[in-house]
Amino acid sequence: MGLLDYYKMKLGISDMPEFLKKYLELPIIERLKNITYLCGMDYASKKIYDFKEPISRYDHSLTTALMTWKLTGDKNATIAALHHDVSTPCFSHVIDFMNGDYLIQESTEKYIGDILSNNVDLANALKEDNVNMSDIINFKQYSVVDLERPKLCADRIDGIILTGISWTKNVDEEKIDKIVDSLDVYENEDGKPEIGFNNEDAALDALLINNAIYVLCISKADNYMMELLANITASAIKSGYVDYESLYTMTEKQVLDIFNKIDNKDIQGMLYDFYNMDSKSIPTGYEKPKVKQRTINPLVCGERM
Repeated sequence: MGLLDYYKMKLGISDMPEFLKKYLELPIIERLKNITYLCGMDYASKKIYDFKEPISRYDHSLTTALMTWKLTGDKNATIAALHHDVSTPCFSHVIDFMNGDYLIQESTEKYIGDILSNNVDLANALKEDNVNMSDIINFKQYSVVDLERPKLCADRIDGIILTGISWTKNVDEEKIDKIVDSLDVYENEDGKPEIGFNNEDAALDALLINNAIYVLCISKADNYMMELLANITASAIKSGYVDYESLYTMTEKQVLDIFNKIDNKDIQGMLYDFYNMDSKSIPTGYEKPKVKQRTINPLVCGERM
């Protein structure tokens, strides 16, 4: 059993609520199986990225929903958590880079309302559960699901664990047990529910895992590769080989297959670098952009660390 499967088991996938299962079969959720969680870098040079396990946006959506249900038992919040990433395009935050959104990395979230409100299958499922569409579109109303940094929420804690499993590789079964078993919901200083820890050791583990992730996310190598794929995608769109909508209708592999067949030496040159670059080959004059801050400040028994 891989660590991702172990983590899902720890969150209770074997006894997930019945109402959740029908949403997992919706095409808008199924699509996320073909969107990598780590922004398309699964396809990049193994000299820079060597992920331990493949993780998709579907995996992240599911585990965020399972964590929300485990901690709250709130049907609406759980369904909202499952759908919080439906507006994620191919290559995820690479497209935020392409859109010039380096700091917040939420430029694609503006489409979530249109994607959800125009989906008949979702509307029928919500009607069956007596849930309003607006309660799912506005997932940020559930602070257990989403909160601004440095506060913690299911989306953020899940991201720390998943990234720690695959990229920084500083998460194992013991840490998954320790962190998941220590999670609780407290009222924060703003009077909102916030996920925290019932012991300091688990909070420190989460903090150290997050710090290791932060180091990689602000590295020159990662930012260069993210911008490189953003530039490839932008060039392909500008040249008419794909359009922006294709990022929502195709899989990442399908989009890359199109890129690979483009008869354009500039695009092919960038692709060669994307597939073969090592950290020593990054141009000396490259200046990485100022990117999203990934600091956290956990609650421990209701108090900040």
